Amino acid sequence: MSATWKTRSLGYISLFTSLGTLLCCALPSLMVLVGMGATVASLVSTLPWLIALSRYKNLTFALAGLLIAVNSVYIYRIAPGLQQTGRSCPVDQPSACTTASRVSRTILWTSTGIYFIGLFSAYLLGPVLEAIG
Repeated sequence: MSATWKTRSLGYISLFTSLGTLLCCALPSLMVLVGMGATVASLVSTLPWLIALSRYKNLTFALAGLLIAVNSVYIYRIAPGLQQTGRSCPVDQPSACTTASRVSRTILWTSTGIYFIGLFSAYLLGPVLEAIG
């Protein structure tokens, strides 16, 4: 297994789990907040697996956060060392590592942004709105 494949697969899994946090918790909360409760009801009836994600919200957020943290450590700590030793980059394609690194970092930061939007909507939006009024 190449290091590039490991980086990309970890990045995509992190992106998938952070999207799961957004789908299970953030989007339904936001839709209800803006008066789209019927849309949430039809969405849940069409995609019943969202209820399972919502029931295990704490586990979903913990798993997504853990995967994003592991991906961050890999991209910023482990992968640069592999690139310097030449174990992850093909000699005949010197730009491959730069491209893979850029894609991996983009996926990581997209996942992180989505995760924090979901985290805010699921855990902080309710108390903030109650405090406001």
